[in-house]
Amino acid sequence: MRRERLTAIAAITITSMLWGTTGTAATFAPGAGPLAVGAAALGIGGILQALIAIPALRAGRGQLRASLPLTALGAAAVAIYPLAFYSSMHLAGVALGTVVSLASAPLASGVLEWFAQRTPLSRWWMLAAGLGVTGSTLLCLSKMTHDPGDAGSTLAGIALGLLAGATYATYSWCAQRLMSRGISRAASMGAVFGAGGTLLVPVLLLTGAPLIASSQAFAVAAYMALIPMFLGYLLFGYGLARVTASTATTITLSEPAIAAILAVAIVGERLSTVGWTGLGIIAVALAVLAIAPTNTVSALPISDAKRASPQMAAS
Repeated sequence: MRRERLTAIAAITITSMLWGTTGTAATFAPGAGPLAVGAAALGIGGILQALIAIPALRAGRGQLRASLPLTALGAAAVAIYPLAFYSSMHLAGVALGTVVSLASAPLASGVLEWFAQRTPLSRWWMLAAGLGVTGSTLLCLSKMTHDPGDAGSTLAGIALGLLAGATYATYSWCAQRLMSRGISRAASMGAVFGAGGTLLVPVLLLTGAPLIASSQAFAVAAYMALIPMFLGYLLFGYGLARVTASTATTITLSEPAIAAILAVAIVGERLSTVGWTGLGIIAVALAVLAIAPTNTVSALPISDAKRASPQMAAS
């Protein structure tokens, strides 16, 4: 069980590193707007998730039909998330947009688990989430102090970042809940992301012309769809089957750190001592999650819950 948990944490950490490259990658397609980039990245990536999961989707179609409201909620969140996320980065900057989006997600996820499932949040999770949010806040303050930009755009970017964090927490929770009902990981992720990706296709058709206007823009779109989104969500689904959604979203607090480092090294954004301190605190948050004991029975990850529940094991 301990090895499974560490493997899951490693998979989600790798995912967050891949996701952390997306903001910087998007800057290499300046002619494409944030809606086009978001729709291409998660739209194509989500449909690919569904295509590789076709056998699992066929096998689990009865269970998925019974969980249609949950699947629909997750799909809607998947469709909204990239549009809000990339618009947030466009308005507030790569570092700040990523920080706000990802720092708010663990809190939204924890509240959602508590409200919908009455799942108690462990002191270890609260410590890790508190450290992660503190570190992300320092990154945010560092960005706003050194590059305040237009206040209206920054505030709009922050608002969209909060929406992105809420929808990220929602689709993670929905996918995890589908798995907890005995639906396979491939079917759960394929249904939620395939349906969400399909919802993004009209947005891509309306806004995506600049992505095929040059080979560089096309390469950016292909990279984001195949690596951070398709491969990243395969790893994320693997981890999500073994830890709770609140833990998974807390682990991905490493994404703002990666995004901030790349924004400084490649995009040319600036990071002060306060910002670097924030990065260090995020690293401590990840270490806390790695060494923390697992949560109580009511918050067991899917693999453990199946062993604990004869009914789920039978499914």
